[in-house]
Amino acid sequence: MTDLIILFFITFSAALLGVVPPGLINITAAKISTQKGKMNGVIFAIGASIVVLIQAIIAVMISKYLYNNQQIIAVLEKAALVIFGLLGIYFFIIARKKKHKEKRIRMVKVSKKGSFFKGIFLAMLNVLPIPYFIGLNALWRTSGLMEFSIPDIVVFVLGTGFGTFAMLYMYVFYFNKSQSKSGHFSKYSDHILSALMLVLVIVTLVRIFYHNDAAI
Repeated sequence: MTDLIILFFITFSAALLGVVPPGLINITAAKISTQKGKMNGVIFAIGASIVVLIQAIIAVMISKYLYNNQQIIAVLEKAALVIFGLLGIYFFIIARKKKHKEKRIRMVKVSKKGSFFKGIFLAMLNVLPIPYFIGLNALWRTSGLMEFSIPDIVVFVLGTGFGTFAMLYMYVFYFNKSQSKSGHFSKYSDHILSALMLVLVIVTLVRIFYHNDAAI
């Protein structure tokens, strides 16, 4: 039970962190709360989070397939090393630029009906969480934090859904109170993401060297 609680907490935290940077889903949630009230913003967030649950299930299935094909994993590890490194540099540059100029965030126009289905529709258009969850799942699996068992998969999926909903909830209730504060928050989120990419680079390097030593 303790292992499942730890798995839920770290997955919840990682999913929450993944929704920190302003994007289509969270900015729309904030806009709906401004136009139609906070309750509609929460309903929108619920719809988007349900899709995230499905995306997490897809990510686990893909991760399981990749794990059972170690040759593919070896190639993906080297590709991930480059990708994580480039993403780390990208987020660091974005964070540095935000120190010198203020970026305006463009709101997304929404109608006043169907907040729940808008959340589902926009989340379906956003497929970026799937590779992110695949990476998380592979990382947790390699570190021994989870297995491909039903309880672990359920906890992982719930962690992604609740983590996403928690950040969307914060956007709904706090984003429109002060856009200057949200910009400040966004600036630090880029630093955090850059640091996260650095950690992933280190973890990937360790895995590559470990596999190479095991093969000798």
